[in-house]
Order: sequence, then structure tokens, then C-alpha cells
Amino acid sequence: MRQSIFCLFLMITAVITAQKTKKPGPVIMSYGPTSAVEDPDFVMDKAAEYKVLFDVTTSSESKPDQVNKGLETAARFLNMHVGAGKDPKTLNPVMIVHGGASYGLLRNEFYKEKYGVDNPNIGLIEELDRAGVEIYICGQTAAHRDIGEEKRLQEVKLALSAMTVLIELQQQGFAVITLK
Repeated sequence: MRQSIFCLFLMITAVITAQKTKKPGPVIMSYGPTSAVEDPDFVMDKAAEYKVLFDVTTSSESKPDQVNKGLETAARFLNMHVGAGKDPKTLNPVMIVHGGASYGLLRNEFYKEKYGVDNPNIGLIEELDRAGVEIYICGQTAAHRDIGEEKRLQEVKLALSAMTVLIELQQQGFAVITLK
């Protein structure tokens, strides 16, 4: 019994300690907290340009009152790399959002109509836009799910399709990170 209690204490302490090591910013202050990694064996090239395309399909329909973790990944990407000493000018993140994740790009009134709660992603999308992240919605998804321009957040741009963005940006040297 004492061993079980001691193990439980250790696990709780580890969880609390791990949570304390995450910090916000330095680029996106309200979202995407990251942990510092001291002396990694794989050292990033601080001068290299990182052209990254986040392919986001992760739906948050089961938890509509929470920020979509797929959308938040771009914030973590920026915070993690700039926090580790990379010049933000060498980071070129783009997001293509399609499938169920597209509802996270709705203006508040339409999100609330669909889910009954305020859209928790609005602040994140605004901060990503201010940081220079290009955010596209798949035009096919937008048409299929009736997400016209009047329903989308103003920071969101329209693409013909997710496939088009994926093909063209990969041909331009972007690395794809798929979030499902």
C-alpha cells in the first residue's frame, strides 16, 4: 500500500513538474506553450530557412469549447524555434485547413450557432495572422460544408483545394507536417 501511494505521489509530481516546464511565447504569447530542451543531440541549423506547410484536418468537434490542437501546432512551431534561438525571419509557416478542422475557422456567430459556445480559436488565428502565418481553407471543404466568405474569419484565405496547396507548396520546397 505504501509503495502504491509513493508511486502515485511520484507520478503526480512528474506531471506537475512537466506542466511547469512549458512556457508561452515568445512569438505567439497566448497559445502554443513549449518546453526548453537543453543540449539536444540534434542541433538545428539556425540559419536555414524552414518552409513548413501544416496540413490540418484535426477536428475538435468532441470538445468545441477548446482550442483545436491541430491549429495550435503552428503556434508551438513558432514559439519552440524562436525560443531556441532561431531568427523568426527564417521561419515560413503556412496552414491548409480542411475536413472537420475547417469549422474552427468560423466567425464566432456561426461557430456558436453550430456548437452553442464561442469559438475558442479566434484569438489563436488572429495571433498567427499577426505573426505572418498564411492560413488557407480548402475551397472544396468550404463549399461542401457551406463555409462561405461571410462565415469565415477575415484572416483566412481561400484555396481551390487542399490538394492544390499541398502540391504547389511541396514543389516550392515546403516540408509537410500532417495533423490528423
